[in-house]
Amino acid sequence: MDDKQIKLLIEKAIAASQNAVCDFSGFRVGAAILTKDGRTFTGCNIENISLTMVMCAERLALYKALSEGCKEFTAIAVAAEGQDFCPPCGSCSQLLFEFAPDLKIIMANSKKDYTIKKIEELLPMAFRFLKK
Repeated sequence: MDDKQIKLLIEKAIAASQNAVCDFSGFRVGAAILTKDGRTFTGCNIENISLTMVMCAERLALYKALSEGCKEFTAIAVAAEGQDFCPPCGSCSQLLFEFAPDLKIIMANSKKDYTIKKIEELLPMAFRFLKK
């Protein structure tokens, strides 16, 4: 993945963050997941009063891709407001690992600075389904 592709994925994640429904936290997050065949699916965080029903941007992007038949992924960009990088939460990390154990996580801030980690670096002891 070259720098141009990374920056494009970040731009899509930032654009998706503008659709966030974050009346409770005020914290906008966007995600853009890249499939192996070059398609991109985006998502944003969606909050509601029942906090257990919150949808993270990463999960929404992944679910959109899965619902369109995509099952192979190379990278996901996660963009959040502020100067810090925002890694996927534990639930999102586990879900992303399940569908893409070699996934690259691109974390970007408002300045479009970024860092890249492998999903296994963020979730080193991911649950693995043991097949019989």
